[in-house]
Amino acid sequence: MKAFIDEHREVYGVEPICRVLPIAPSTYHEHAARKAHPDRRPARERRDADLSQEIRRVFAANFGVSGVRKVWRQLPREGIEVARCTVARLMRQLGLQGVVRGRSIRTTVSDAAAPCPRDRVNRQFKAPRPNALWVSDFTDVATWSGFVSVAFVIDAFARRIVGWRVSRSARAEFVLDALEQALHDRQPWRANLIHHSDRGVQDVSLKYTERLAEAGIEPSVGSVGDAYDNALAETVIGLLRPR
Repeated sequence: MKAFIDEHREVYGVEPICRVLPIAPSTYHEHAARKAHPDRRPARERRDADLSQEIRRVFAANFGVSGVRKVWRQLPREGIEVARCTVARLMRQLGLQGVVRGRSIRTTVSDAAAPCPRDRVNRQFKAPRPNALWVSDFTDVATWSGFVSVAFVIDAFARRIVGWRVSRSARAEFVLDALEQALHDRQPWRANLIHHSDRGVQDVSLKYTERLAEAGIEPSVGSVGDAYDNALAETVIGLLRPR
């Protein structure tokens, strides 16, 4: 905002621009004074600037692979006392991220050409009774013998997993097995049930959609790349992936 005012102040003046934005002219003048005289900055801002330089140095000294924990551990060894949350905040602002071992996990693979039901839930993961809203998803989980895929179906009324399946591969049959277990356990025939999932190809496959239709279940699918559209399932995934 200050850069915008600096660019146009000669034509329109500072006060008229501040009235339109809106921002107090005194705020603009204070920021300009701090830029010209860094010693006028607040103590926290000055400390953040100093810590940012130290964080960049430690991060670069370890070839750019250290994460928050290792950078935070190194700073007190050099006599720099700082909270871990402060290091995390500054590294995030600086765009610094450590290298993570193992492969990246990407479970939702969407197919733009595949027909897709509309979102009937709209992020409202509340149900007045059992078998009113089911939410499904799957994820990869690290085990001692390698990664496995875990699919699950949750009843939103009690937040209970009513169907699940573990597999070495994330094929459509794998998530279909979790649905079959939920159908066998609950038998929600003529229950006006909505089944919500993300836009992964496994969940919108022809077999999966046909099985929902056979059971009289109304499908619902969230948008691509938006965890909030399947937030209830993402909460369960967070429990399966301890940090």
